Amino acid sequence: MIELRNLTKKFDNFTAVDSLNLTINTGEFFGLLGPNGAGKTTTIGLLSTLLLPTQGEILFDGEVLSRQRPDLKRKLSVITQEYSMRQDMTMDEIMEYQGRLYFMPKKLIRSRTEELLDFCGLIDYRHRSVRKLSGGMKRKLMVCRALLTEPEILLLDEPTAGMDALSRRQMWNLLRKLNEKNLTILLTTHYMEEAESLCSRVALMNHGKLEEINTPQAFIQNLGAYTVDHFTTDGTVSRFFHQREDAISYLSSLSGQTALRDTTLEDVFLERAGNRLS
Repeated sequence: MIELRNLTKKFDNFTAVDSLNLTINTGEFFGLLGPNGAGKTTTIGLLSTLLLPTQGEILFDGEVLSRQRPDLKRKLSVITQEYSMRQDMTMDEIMEYQGRLYFMPKKLIRSRTEELLDFCGLIDYRHRSVRKLSGGMKRKLMVCRALLTEPEILLLDEPTAGMDALSRRQMWNLLRKLNEKNLTILLTTHYMEEAESLCSRVALMNHGKLEEINTPQAFIQNLGAYTVDHFTTDGTVSRFFHQREDAISYLSSLSGQTALRDTTLEDVFLERAGNRLS
């Protein structure tokens, strides 16, 4: 279990994370959402100990995380949005280098590499250099590298940024399989469909503060499960309804191009961005 207690990070007079209190359960797939500058990446940086808190603390299973606790740090791995691998190295070399950084026995590195590359569908490309891999393959390789040390927690900072639709869906399937193995996953993303599809709970952040925590479906139900879009010359106007009959009644009163659809987490985010999250 991950606990953030009054977690605060200041850079001079700017507060990036402001008194964050949050509990993420073991085996949970948790999403951290918010506009640019909300404090999501800073929170990941604090969890990974790349940044030190100005105030507050982080606990893993009741023990305080710090740079002086390599045993706790070993429980987590981080996948950033930037590619951080040498372009001239092959997949096997990337994995071996990572294992040596953690003083893993060579035999274990090789067996884990075989297992992970096969699990991620990369085994046939293991001798190909990083520069010759597609963007999706590079992301999968970063997942393999992160899992080499068998972490209990995986921190994902916009892991599918820049990926095409097919590669993104393949990554989603991979992350679901990992979560089914009881791996705790914390995800930050700007793709609301991604959070809605993967996360059991999501937290909305803005200006470093935690706004609300709920399940994606609860956020959607609170806004209204049905959406009517009215396409006008000034843009699309959307209204939300809890009952399908009310949505149909409103739809029939409109003229011009309209559509009735299910509400999504992206609708919730856009409504919040225009109101309380602005």
